[in-house]
Amino acid sequence: MRFAYTLIYIALIVIVNYAFTVLPLVALPGGDMWPPASLLVGFIFIARDYAQREIGHRVIIAMLMAAGLSYLMADPFVAVASLSAFLVSEFADWGVYTYTKRPFAQRVLLSSAIGTPLDSAIFLMVIGHFSIVAAIVMTLSKMLGALVVWWMIRKREVNTAA
Repeated sequence: MRFAYTLIYIALIVIVNYAFTVLPLVALPGGDMWPPASLLVGFIFIARDYAQREIGHRVIIAMLMAAGLSYLMADPFVAVASLSAFLVSEFADWGVYTYTKRPFAQRVLLSSAIGTPLDSAIFLMVIGHFSIVAAIVMTLSKMLGALVVWWMIRKREVNTAA
């Protein structure tokens, strides 16, 4: 299927935004709040990289489509917060992925490392739950997903080169 990764990318955004709507926030030490659905967001950054390989710069259109679907299917407040965060973080992710000439696995890891802290901070600010602790926990949870996929890609690249 020609648009498989693009459809996965769109679906993941909608699923995560819905999860942010239905899953309660978890209290962190010190009273900070953390959305457990953020564990899935790291996969969205990777899916975006694959979708960009598939459809090029039109991946931005896919992001906007996902935001529109999220607005209809999830809490509109969460969809707006997500879109705000994605507009900044995904463009940063896109820029790193697009303009670095590193191997795919390195671009995936670097673009996620730049995009996930931006996404976390902006999302938490818009929903009114920003704190340094929550932003760090949210970023680390997103990077966990990105690291898992990076490791799988890297392993495949090493095996292919051997």
